[in-house]
Amino acid sequence: MEEERNRNIKDEIADLSNELTYRRYIMNKEQMRTIFREMKLAEYVALHSISVIGGTSEIYGGRTYLNELAAKMQLTMRQTSKMVGELQDRGLLQWSHDGNGSEGTYVTITELGQELLERQETMLKNYYGRVIEKYGKENLILLLQMMKQLESVMSSELEGGQDQDEYDEFCR
Repeated sequence: MEEERNRNIKDEIADLSNELTYRRYIMNKEQMRTIFREMKLAEYVALHSISVIGGTSEIYGGRTYLNELAAKMQLTMRQTSKMVGELQDRGLLQWSHDGNGSEGTYVTITELGQELLERQETMLKNYYGRVIEKYGKENLILLLQMMKQLESVMSSELEGGQDQDEYDEFCR
């Protein structure tokens, strides 16, 4: 009896985890491709983050240091540097450094980058405006709060909340 109950729980968990994985895949793959025609989602997040970080700091004059961007996007410095290099190659960012570079490297958005960012933000506002109208602002706020909670739990699990032996035992 106990063994059957455990098997049912494992089946439910498998079903839920598969559905969550599928929903994230579909949202990232198909739906976002329709909205992001001129840039990738990660590029938008980078440009938007650079705009917010650099725009709110009077001290840095529009500069966003790579370490800040990497932390915000939860990327390694290598991944961040690669993306910034690609955005620079497209003329969307300017990549510079303080002094000899040992004090840090930073990026600023070019005029072309700002124009692309604004076009993308307009598309997102139009799209999500219609979504919010149909889904409901309160529903969306609740969903976002719950997603943040879920992401927090998921992150803590990935960081070692469950050791490998427990995981292996659970999977048996």
